[in-house]
Parts: sequence; C-alpha cells; structure tokens
Amino acid sequence: SIWYTGQLANKLGRLDPKTGEITEYALKTPRTGPHGLAEDQDGNIWFTGNSAGLIGKFDPKTGEVTEYKMPDPAVKDPHTLNFDQNGILWFTAQVGNALGRLDPRTGDIKLVTSPTPNSQPYGIMINSKGIPVFVEFGSNKIGTIDPKTMAIKEYPLPDAKARPRRLALASDDIVYYADYARGYLGRLDLSTGQVKEWQSPSGPNSKPYGMAFAKGAIWYNESNAKPNTIVRFDPKTEKFQTWKIPGGGDIVRNMDVNRDGNPVWVNS
Repeated sequence: SIWYTGQLANKLGRLDPKTGEITEYALKTPRTGPHGLAEDQDGNIWFTGNSAGLIGKFDPKTGEVTEYKMPDPAVKDPHTLNFDQNGILWFTAQVGNALGRLDPRTGDIKLVTSPTPNSQPYGIMINSKGIPVFVEFGSNKIGTIDPKTMAIKEYPLPDAKARPRRLALASDDIVYYADYARGYLGRLDLSTGQVKEWQSPSGPNSKPYGMAFAKGAIWYNESNAKPNTIVRFDPKTEKFQTWKIPGGGDIVRNMDVNRDGNPVWVNS
C-alpha cells in the first residue's frame, strides 16, 4: 500500500495500487497538519503534526491515533521523520530550528537545537550505521546527529548560496542532496567532507526537490521545470536522464522506494 498525508484536509490516506482504491482517515485533533510520514515494523503509520506541534501514530487495524506533544512549545512544527534500525524515530522541525528523537516504547521525546540559527532543518534520513543525516534548508549545510549524545556535526557546502532541501543516501552511505536554490544535484562524502556538484538538466531555476536512491541511481524531481520532470542520475557515469510528468506535475515533495527497489513518487 501507499500511504500519504493530506496536510490541509487533516487526513491520512491509503492507496491500494492493485485496485486503485483510496481510503482516507480523519485525524482527531483539528488542524493537525500532517506532513511527514513513516511506517514502523508493526505497520503503524507515524506522522508529523506540522501545525499542532506533535508526532502522531495511526494504527490501521484499529483506527486509533496516539499523539505525542513536543516538550518545548517553541518547537511548533515537526516536519520530516524517519526510523533508525533500533526503532527510534528521528525528526526535524523547520521553523523551530530543532531536531528530535522519539522512543516509541516510552513516548519520550528529546530535542536539540541546530547549531546554526534559522538553519531550517528539513529532510532527514538514517544511514547504514544508524546515524541521522539531515539538510539545512535555511543555510548551506548538511548535518549529522550522534544517536547516543545527540551532538550535531555540520558540513558546510562550498557555495554560500546553496540551500539543500531533500537528500538521498546511496548504498555506500554517500549523501546526495537537492540544492533547491541553485538548481544543482550534490554529492557529499561524510568520511572526507568532499563535495561534488552537477547542474540539474533544466538549469539554475529547476528547483530540485523530492528524491530517492533506487537500483544504483539517484531519482529526483525538478519542481520548477514546466512541465515538472523526473530525473535519473547515474553516479558511475555521471549522466542524467529526464522524463516529463505527463500531467504537468505540481511539485513532488517526496519520493520513496517500494519493496522491489523501484522508485515511487507522489505529487502533492
């Protein structure tokens, strides 16, 4: 199944790809503003309440929603979330300039402030070593979090005008990022700090956004191309392929990979 958040409708949705059937579930708190979404090992759907300052858990079997409020009222906007290999949930808060850790077993939430003021932590993923990696949409930096101490290490990108918005992790933990402001695809090696960048095929105003790693390649959306495009980048050959979205597209904010390892994208 494909799950999605209906941010303004205050709902979660489920699409059955086999039948095309869509089922939607209303959330219990008005104006929750569900944004990011992740599934745990038991099939529960976790989401960020971007407008209500909470993390939510939805049980598809019972329809029950459990809410976990932010311990700091200044962190009003949990944004993107992902699980690590131990079942711990990590998330960003863009305007709150914070990153968080939620233990589903206890409901305990710990928050840490991003070292760079107004850095707007945005996309976050977990590498093979269990280290959360995130991008700072308000600055030209990518960061990592020590999962034990929650200490943050930042990696400045070469161009001060860079604004990474989403990221994808290759199988060797190399970080690829979408530089939304400059229209670049970038590569960061966390072991050396080395950065390499490529101009996106549609140019400086292409605004790369949602992205994923699948079958040895980076897939991403050019959200300002007309029509929007899906781009494939081969790290071995450093070559791009581009496909226009038939319906025109309207900003693909996230991409993911299905169980067969094929990329799946959702327009939102």
